[in-house]
Amino acid sequence: MQVEIFIPCFVDQIYPGTAKNLVRLLEKIGLEVLYNPEQTCCGQMAFNSGYWDESRVLAEKLVKELSASGKPVIAPSASCMGMIRNYYPGFFHNSSLHLQYKNLHPNLFEVTDYLVNVMNITDVGAVFPHRVTYHDACAALREYGIREEPRKLLANVEGLTLIEMEESDTCCGFGGTFAVKNEPISVAMGQQKVEFAMATGAEYIVSTEASCLMHLQGIIDKQNLPIKTIHIVDVLTSGW
Repeated sequence: MQVEIFIPCFVDQIYPGTAKNLVRLLEKIGLEVLYNPEQTCCGQMAFNSGYWDESRVLAEKLVKELSASGKPVIAPSASCMGMIRNYYPGFFHNSSLHLQYKNLHPNLFEVTDYLVNVMNITDVGAVFPHRVTYHDACAALREYGIREEPRKLLANVEGLTLIEMEESDTCCGFGGTFAVKNEPISVAMGQQKVEFAMATGAEYIVSTEASCLMHLQGIIDKQNLPIKTIHIVDVLTSGW
């Protein structure tokens, strides 16, 4: 079975290893992975900052690049997929791309959702002998609607101990340009999230969102704290 992948800009530019591991993960479960190298950004950051016209340009580009095959499109980001699922309809309501997007919409999946709810897979044979805690990213939980799927996959990773942190669903403070425009608030929110994570005794903070992890890792690195961040895809491809 063939699937396409969408690699968000944060993953492409900052965490390319996670993109490669997504391919490894999907191939591990028997899928043939297709990738269009012309794809760039879903436009979420521009959209959330109020630049809707600029966001629409990126949306039109991405729909043209992803809609041709009719195959499932899988991404290592519920945030980006939430953007495409929930806000693209407003862009294409009276557009010549309306039908293309309508055909694309049911084929859009975040990777843990696809594994658990489409492929009925909760164990991918990963080995990660560490204590971890899970961060429910705002968009993953509230825009896309995943919560149990990542936890079901982590529960079946050999050697992994999942310890829930206090307020796991509280925002980390990144929010795209929010972190730049409101730096003191953003840093305080991230600091609180890291403190909640460290209180569990976990060695790693796991999430579906590279942007959240980047923000939290910056706070961790600046203070040289004894905890790390890791994308769930990188956990699920460990130990092979």
